[in-house]
Amino acid sequence: MKLSTRASYGTRALLDLAIHSRVNSTITLKEIAQRQDISLSYLEHIVTPLIAGGVVRSVRGNKGGITLAKQAKDITLKEIINLLEGPTALVECLINSSTCAKSGGCVTQEIWAELGQAIDHVLEGKTLQDLVERENNKDGSKRMYYI
Repeated sequence: MKLSTRASYGTRALLDLAIHSRVNSTITLKEIAQRQDISLSYLEHIVTPLIAGGVVRSVRGNKGGITLAKQAKDITLKEIINLLEGPTALVECLINSSTCAKSGGCVTQEIWAELGQAIDHVLEGKTLQDLVERENNKDGSKRMYYI
């Protein structure tokens, strides 16, 4: 299983937003794109499903930008991945049993389901706040600070 850059960049963008957010303020996509070395046009496409899914809120106007729609502790990695990648099922037959004649009686399907449940368990147990705390606990000498 391999997550796309969409999930990777989207998670990094949300982490950046959580770290740099201040109460009642927004951050521009341009700022996030520069800090995270992500193409602005690609970031715009990534943010769209996050807005539609209620994770990010967009504010228009002079002081416009984006902000988290809810607290970082309430945003799980599972929610982020589902919005950006879709279901985390490892094989199609776990989503749609009609795609395989052996579905329901296949031993390998059972293993893929167990593995998927383990992945979901990890993703459900980690929040955006957990990532913020991990980032804050990393070696500070590797961080870039902007003034």
